[in-house]
Amino acid sequence: YKLSVSPEMDIMEYCRKEWRGNTPAAKRMRKGYEAVAQKFASIRRIRGDNYCAFRATLFQALSQATQLPRWLQSEDFTMLPENLLSKYDWIKQWQLKQKPGKKMGEISDEIKEYLILLKKKWKNISEIKDPLEKQEACDKLFKNEEEEYSLYEALKFLMLNTAIELYNADKNGKRVPVFSWLLFARDTSSNPCQLMHNHLNHIGHSGGLEQVEMFLLAYALQYTIQVYRLYKYSTDEFITLYPNDPEEDWPVVTLITEDDRHYNIPVRMCQETML
Repeated sequence: YKLSVSPEMDIMEYCRKEWRGNTPAAKRMRKGYEAVAQKFASIRRIRGDNYCAFRATLFQALSQATQLPRWLQSEDFTMLPENLLSKYDWIKQWQLKQKPGKKMGEISDEIKEYLILLKKKWKNISEIKDPLEKQEACDKLFKNEEEEYSLYEALKFLMLNTAIELYNADKNGKRVPVFSWLLFARDTSSNPCQLMHNHLNHIGHSGGLEQVEMFLLAYALQYTIQVYRLYKYSTDEFITLYPNDPEEDWPVVTLITEDDRHYNIPVRMCQETML
């Protein structure tokens, strides 16, 4: 049993423990953490497997959720797997999270289950008014491995759906965000089918999210993901937004990374920042 999201710890205390030396890298990290500590008091460590970008983003989104996002409210949200499979036969090769001892049903039924779970959890947590109670509900959810990994499967499928929408929009001459060109300019993902085979199917197993896929995750959730990239301290990429031209009504979640591979989360905004 491993904690998915560790308890809070003072940010500067965490920094001192992790970055003791006097190398240029350690000095830069300390400066980076000092900058984050201007805004946030504490840090929570995220369990380091290949799902950590999902885990950090979803935990932050649920921790501050006060309502169900628009895309989760739509009637046909849970019909997504059936609708997509009726158009794209190749989605049958979606790599499902293997559950020991469970017979795999129809792929669309499995994914539908994950989407229903995502909607239910988001709704339940967003309806909790008391901040402490809300935090407890999030902590509890991220201690339930079975549910937690099912939610990541749902997120992956939403990313695939978003990629298909962007790809088709571009083919039909509509304007698409720049990251979408970059996503499909890679040799390994020149179309959504390749993206699924070479990237999405591997997330959580043999790899995490690449930078361009952070944009895709942000678009799928309709959230702005703000990341303190500590190794970029004192450059203009120190605070990076995915997407970099966010919609004004998208909520913002904040993550911290030291290397663009592993993500932790800052918590407890300092009082003066909130004002």
